[in-house]
Amino acid sequence: MIICDTHCDTLYMRALQPEQTPCVTMENMKKGGVSLQTCTLFAGSTGERAHEKAMAEYAALERLAAREGWEKVASPLEAEEGRTKILLSVEGGEIFEDSVERVYEFHARGVRMAALTWNNENGIASPAKGGSTAGIKPRGWEILRAMADVHMAADTSHLNEAGFWALIDRHSQPPMASHSCAAALCPHFRNLTDAQIRAMAARGGWIGVNFYPRFLREDGRAGVRDICDHIDHICQLGAHKHVGFGSDFDGIEYTPYDCHSPADIPAILEELRRRGYDQPAIEDIAGGNFLAYYRRLEGKA
Repeated sequence: MIICDTHCDTLYMRALQPEQTPCVTMENMKKGGVSLQTCTLFAGSTGERAHEKAMAEYAALERLAAREGWEKVASPLEAEEGRTKILLSVEGGEIFEDSVERVYEFHARGVRMAALTWNNENGIASPAKGGSTAGIKPRGWEILRAMADVHMAADTSHLNEAGFWALIDRHSQPPMASHSCAAALCPHFRNLTDAQIRAMAARGGWIGVNFYPRFLREDGRAGVRDICDHIDHICQLGAHKHVGFGSDFDGIEYTPYDCHSPADIPAILEELRRRGYDQPAIEDIAGGNFLAYYRRLEGKA
C-alpha cells in the first residue's frame, strides 16, 4: 500500500529550530510505511526573509539526503510501496517574492505544490485568518499562471474563502488543500465548509486531513477516531476519491494523544477498517487519491 502525507514542517524545525526534536524521522516514516512525505519550505510566521528561510530549509534537506538517505522526488507519481521518498512544497507565497521567475526556480528545486498564504497577507492573496474578503490579487494570478505552466498545485490551506472560490472558478488546474479539516465538525477558520469540500471534489481537487487536535475538535482533545471522523465526513459529502492525509507533523503545538508521529499512521488505517471501509477504499485514502489527483494535474489521468 502506498501511504502519502502532504504536509509537515520538519525542514523548518531542522533548519531554524534546532533545539526541538522532530517527530518526522526516517525511522518513524519507515515504521509507519510512509511512501511519500511532503516537506514544506515554510515562509515563517512573519513572512520576513522568506526566501532566505526557504533556502536554509532546502539546505537542511540536502544534509538529510547526504547523511540519512532522504530521497527527494520530482513527482508524487514516483512514490512506491516499501520505500520512503520526499516531495517538496512551499507554505507562504512570500517565498516567491512576487516573482514569476521564483516559481520556476523552486520548481527546478523540486517544489510541486504551494500554499499561497500562511496566516499573513502577501502579494498573492489574503489568509483565512483575519476575515479578509479580498480575493486573489493581480500579481497572484501571474504567479498562478506560472504554477500551472509547470503543474505546481495551488494549495488552498490557509487561504481565505474569496481566494478559495476564485481558484475553484478561475484557475486552470484543480486546487488542493494539503492540511485542512471539516468545519462542520470543528468550526475553525482554517477548516473547509461542506460547500468547499463538495466544490473541491467536483473540481477534481484533493484534501489532506490535518492531525492538529485544535482543528479536529473544539476542545482540542483529539485522537485517531477524530481524524477518521473528519475523513468519514468528507467521504460522506461525495469526496471519497479526494481525501487523504495532511498531518502537519512538526508544525503543530501538540499531536493527537494516540498519533504522535508517522509511525502511528497504521492506527488510522485500522480505525477506518474497523468502521467498515474496505481495502480498496483504505488504499485510496492512504495515498491512491493523492496520486490520482496528481495524474489529473499533470494530464496523465
